[in-house]
Parts: sequence; structure tokens; C-alpha cells
Amino acid sequence: MEMWKESQLKQLTFAKEIDTAYPILLRFAENIGFNFCAVSVTSLRRETPFTTLKINNYPSAWNKHYEQENYVDSDPVVAHCNRSMLPIVWSEELFSKTPKLWNAMLDHELQHGWSQSFHHEESGLCSILSLGRKHCPISPLELYEHFGYMFYVTSHLSEMLARTLPRKPPATRQPHLSARELEVLKLSAAGKTAYEIARILSLSERTVNYHVQNVIEKLNVCNKISAVIAAARAGII
Repeated sequence: MEMWKESQLKQLTFAKEIDTAYPILLRFAENIGFNFCAVSVTSLRRETPFTTLKINNYPSAWNKHYEQENYVDSDPVVAHCNRSMLPIVWSEELFSKTPKLWNAMLDHELQHGWSQSFHHEESGLCSILSLGRKHCPISPLELYEHFGYMFYVTSHLSEMLARTLPRKPPATRQPHLSARELEVLKLSAAGKTAYEIARILSLSERTVNYHVQNVIEKLNVCNKISAVIAAARAGII
């Protein structure tokens, strides 16, 4: 690996925020012959509280036009990256179903480029890194030479931003109740007394109270009524 690439990888590894990481990415893009570098991070899960992040050095007029036309909903690059982590090269064929978007890209000298995504499974974040230039198409050799760096960068961005998400509380383990304890609990929920439960289950009243006490301890409550309420809330009964 060339020394400058190794140096930038080390710098990127120690970057803790996107504001620190992006200038490193931009220098990398310029060093390998690209004019533009764009980073986009979004959540593929509706339940994940994450505001889409976008940072790039595209012409301001292009960014404004892209937002005004709401191209993100029809952009084939975004659609591909949201479902696949394989690199995608921009081309007229790729944009054949969205000629208006392709022509707008040509107007802003954004016709040559490629994008790479990474899906962070644990958080549901999708990071997309795009490199673009004005002067010539992307060759297969370039994809081969730089794919590893691009993949590492997108994975690092996802991991870095995943750390900013609120941690999910650990799933509470439901206490295990025996079959007899469940029977006693269900009858208690139906309003039966210990005496009545004993007669229904052919047990002694003392045994019924023993099971009730076990349920109270397992559900970490203070009395039978609280045990019934806690069990109902937990979906045990």
C-alpha cells in the first residue's frame, strides 16, 4: 500500500466525528483524481431515531436543485446502495428510467463517478460514499484498486455514527413460572381465594399459598394482587 494511503487510513481510524473524517476523505478523493466526494448516512429502519446526514463538496446549485426536485426518491444510485453493498458506477444506462436526473447531473458536470455503501446490521444505518469527477469515466482498474478503501471507509462511518445512537435497553427476561404456579396465578386473577383454588386443584390451602408466595418472589412484587397485575403486563397470563 502506498504510504499516503496508509497514513490516511490511520487518520481515518482515529477520527471520532464526521467533521474530522470528511476532510480526510476529500483529500483521498483528490489524490486519486476525483473532484467531488459525498457522504450520506441514513437509517434503513423506521424505528431508529436518526436524522439523515449529508456532507459533500458538490456545487451548491446542484445540492439545491437535488433537494428541490426531491431526486432522492428516484435516484437509482441511492436505491442500489440501500439494498446492496456492491459498488455502482454512474452511467446513462443506470439512469435510463430517470433521464431528467441524468441530464441535470450532466449540466453540473457530475456524470462520472461511483458509489459504495455499507449496511451496519446492528444499528440499521446505511452509509454511502460517492466519488465524482468532470473529465473521464471510471475504469475497472480504478474500482479494483480503490474498492477496499471505499468499503473500509463506509463501514467505519457507519460504526462511528452508530455509537451516537441511544443504546437500546437490554431486554428484560420474563421469570419462569411452573405449570402449577401458572394455574394458581390464573385462578387468582379470576378472583378465587386460596381456599377455592385449593378445592379446584385438589391441593391443600397451605400448598396454594406456597405457590402464590413463589410467584410473588419471582415477579418481584409485594402481594398477590400486584403479582396478577405484573403477570398481565408481561403477557404471562
